[in-house]
Amino acid sequence: MALDVGSSVAVGAAAEPARPLQAGPELTLVIPTMNERGNVAELVGRLDRVLAGVAWEAIFVDDDSTDGTRDEVRRLSLADGRVRCLHRIGRRGLSSACIEGIQASQAPLVAVMDADLQHDEALLPAMLACLKHEPYDLVVGSRYIEGGGLGDWNKRRANISGLATRLGRLVLKTQIADPMSGFFMIRRDAFDRAVRSMSAVGFKILVDLLASSPKPLRLKELPYEFRLRHTGESKLDAFVAWEYLVLLADKLIGPYIPVRFVLFSIVGGVGVVAHLVILGLALNIAHLSFAVSQGLAAGLAMIGNFTLNNFLTYSDRRLKGWDFLKGLVTFALVCGVGYAGNVGVANYLFASNSSSWWLAGIAGAAIGSVWNYAVSSVVTWKRK
Repeated sequence: MALDVGSSVAVGAAAEPARPLQAGPELTLVIPTMNERGNVAELVGRLDRVLAGVAWEAIFVDDDSTDGTRDEVRRLSLADGRVRCLHRIGRRGLSSACIEGIQASQAPLVAVMDADLQHDEALLPAMLACLKHEPYDLVVGSRYIEGGGLGDWNKRRANISGLATRLGRLVLKTQIADPMSGFFMIRRDAFDRAVRSMSAVGFKILVDLLASSPKPLRLKELPYEFRLRHTGESKLDAFVAWEYLVLLADKLIGPYIPVRFVLFSIVGGVGVVAHLVILGLALNIAHLSFAVSQGLAAGLAMIGNFTLNNFLTYSDRRLKGWDFLKGLVTFALVCGVGYAGNVGVANYLFASNSSSWWLAGIAGAAIGSVWNYAVSSVVTWKRK
């Protein structure tokens, strides 16, 4: 019986033929998207043509589009396993999207490009050849070297780009003509060395990458002509410029003082001025009592501080709808505790005669500011 059972097990356990292993891609294209449905299929078709013979994949990192972009990417992925979608909820920003897309890939080479078809995909094979056969860490599609161009940009937009380029060089560790380019290819090991120091703020990931690398990257620039957007709307606005300035500030002072804390303190200073203005108007124009005027000024300044911090300081965690109202309540509670700590510390130092009135006041304000910043970051604008 034992022999029969063993025989039957041996027959039943006959192994199926081993499936051949399939090598992974040598190149990953990371493509951040937000409402780019009309461009996705056209871009994939162009990549298929220019990268014939290359083992590639495309990861579309979508910031919760509302136009069906994800549905289009998933439709394509059912027919083409080289196409993937990474859906982000509650986060925004091109730089952080690119970082997450690169981390989701295992390819030794990674390219970053936009989904709007303004980057010339025909340059990708030349980029790939440079990294495979030459001693470079990074190849950048450049608009500012001979043979490149800005396309149909008007003078104002070209001047703004030129100013941003000059500002970017303040934090860079290597010479580059077009640090504002969003079209580049990099070796994974070079990216891995820089990623832990990257700020992941805003839209200019190349500036962040070059400034964060522990040693200057060996790079080469290849010219291309910036093209017209295929479909959809541009995401460039005044807020993009603000985020770029925040990125530069983070690279300049971030190692010493968190740039969020600096922004939080600046907003707090604006709130103090607003408080005094409202208090003066309520007392001298509206002729309200001091208690009512003080309460009104404090309440409006609190709402103003919260709104500015939500829009500027925590732009990447911005609260909307009911989350905005709930955030306002938690911010008020946090700042109420901070106010009590401010007054308590200042009063203790002044009463103990160990500090002058102004030093006690500064110490109290510092304690309150640090408390408000630290706790509101965790409670009000907590990471999702």
